[in-house]
Amino acid sequence: MNHSSQDTSSRDIHEERKLYVVDSINDLTKLNFCLDGSQHLFPLEEKIPATGTNLGYRNRNMFLMGLLIVLIVSLALVTFTIFIIVQTGNEMDGVSRRLTAEEKDIDDLKILNSLIVKRLNQWDSEQN
Repeated sequence: MNHSSQDTSSRDIHEERKLYVVDSINDLTKLNFCLDGSQHLFPLEEKIPATGTNLGYRNRNMFLMGLLIVLIVSLALVTFTIFIIVQTGNEMDGVSRRLTAEEKDIDDLKILNSLIVKRLNQWDSEQN
């Protein structure tokens, strides 16, 4: 009886020295016995690409969101620029019309000035 209890306790100690590898965090009940020791305890090479692909999708989504925001801001800036160009064109048309009207007024004033000068010269010559 003594021998069987020692056998059981030695078997428990031997069972505690086994190394196990967990396949996934979601499935902790499935444990694989690791034969080669601790070198296969954490198979990082197999787990990193799966995590990297999720980060890749996340990075791609973040990139696309950033690109979408940049495109929307660019579209707003282009729209604002076109609006400013149209407004400037309208202002230039108004200024051009005013200059044309003022040019006609200046020409009329020049004609009036020349008539006044002629009349003054005639009046001055009649008095002499």
